[in-house]
Amino acid sequence: MEKIASFTIDHTKLLRGVYVSRKDNIEGGGVITTFDIRMKLPNREPAVSQSALHTIEHLAATFLRNHPQWGSKILYWGPMGCCTGNYLLVQGDYSSEQIVPLMQELFTFIAGYDGDIPGATAMECGNYMLNNLPMARWEARKFLVEVLENIQPENLMYP
Repeated sequence: MEKIASFTIDHTKLLRGVYVSRKDNIEGGGVITTFDIRMKLPNREPAVSQSALHTIEHLAATFLRNHPQWGSKILYWGPMGCCTGNYLLVQGDYSSEQIVPLMQELFTFIAGYDGDIPGATAMECGNYMLNNLPMARWEARKFLVEVLENIQPENLMYP
């Protein structure tokens, strides 16, 4: 089998940041942009806990799909299997730089969120007890302060 594109990125050099992972042409016209929202240095720092990442997923998906400007363009937000970040799929042809203000807004929202986690009941979620709001807030604040608030070119382009 051919190696998929995301496995060709040198994860030993990858920094935390916001990256265009791929762009796919839609049949009939248009583009879907997949973003790699990398919250942790792969293989060099502890991954985000599953419970915090799950909470981030619930908060981010709800926030993004209800966003007044971006909501209709958001196709998917979900965690990476390696627990070092998330994927964001957006309808349209976008650059990393264009999505950073939305990520700043999102991670500010998560870092300050104080309420019930959307969709975190047995009826709404397949593993509703796997949530940790305090750690989700901590991880969001760390990524926001250390990366998003002063993002550099090396945090926007794959090595």
